[in-house]
Amino acid sequence: MQRRTFLQGLAAAAVAAPAATLLGQQEAVAAANYYVATTEQTKNKVLVFPKNKAFTDANVHWSFTPGGGAWANLSDVKIRATEAQGWIALVAASGGKAGIVDIGSEKHTEGNDLKWSATPGGNPHAIERVPGNGSVIVASSDGKLTLYAPTSVGNLGSLKQVQTVDYAGAHGVLWDPTFQLLWVIGKNRFSHYAVMGSGRNTRLKYAAHFSLGSGNLGHDLQPDYTNKHKMLMTATKGVYELLTDGGTFRSRKISSETKVKSYVKHSSGEVVSIRGDGTQPRDWANKTVRFSQSADRARSGAQFYKARIWTTAFE
Repeated sequence: MQRRTFLQGLAAAAVAAPAATLLGQQEAVAAANYYVATTEQTKNKVLVFPKNKAFTDANVHWSFTPGGGAWANLSDVKIRATEAQGWIALVAASGGKAGIVDIGSEKHTEGNDLKWSATPGGNPHAIERVPGNGSVIVASSDGKLTLYAPTSVGNLGSLKQVQTVDYAGAHGVLWDPTFQLLWVIGKNRFSHYAVMGSGRNTRLKYAAHFSLGSGNLGHDLQPDYTNKHKMLMTATKGVYELLTDGGTFRSRKISSETKVKSYVKHSSGEVVSIRGDGTQPRDWANKTVRFSQSADRARSGAQFYKARIWTTAFE
């Protein structure tokens, strides 16, 4: 597909409210019809599907295929809009790599569509970008956060490692635009950091830690698009809400279900989640993406690890 044609399609579709990005104007009115971005580890692809269609090859809206090696076992994807590059996908892989994909180039992208990549190592599980600053943070489960900063906000190719921060079991990272903080979840705790400085002088500054309880490894951290003062966390012992209203940060358990690997709530109130099915070769994955208010979506032979709602910010 030609770049101009694909970009025109994106431009026509990206006029809706944040929770319905890439939906056309008419479709965006029906908020419950949205796109879901997944990391599928059998074929090792990021696959984006319309939520209300079967998760088949014919219905793939956008994909990224990085190959194997250090790109094995894609572990995270987040879709973001930028002023300089337009739509980008932040991707991380347990094999050791992380990167940024140019979504505007074509419908089915590959390694040559990467705008930037790095090898933080240590089993990368999550990636996030700080808007207005351009820095990128990767969480690696062996116990570290790796910060990459650009020479200028819009120059993705200039991203360079500038800091590492020890963080036991680091699994999830999420930017909170309401309080301008980076949230992290890992072994027995979740935390927030301030992002200080700009350009290559950007640094993470520790702010506060909060306990999840002993023996409770945090897995994922995602938005609740019904409330800008809530985020959603999954951990060994269940699913939790992170509450930030009034500037008082606290958590509460909302489910005791175990093995939940990703959990996010759409602005309509529908929850999208994946639970590890306990079967080999990847007992942390599942062929089914679950929807709380509509039919689940299964894909034969697939092993989904993360599911994200295609959006750019809290509503």
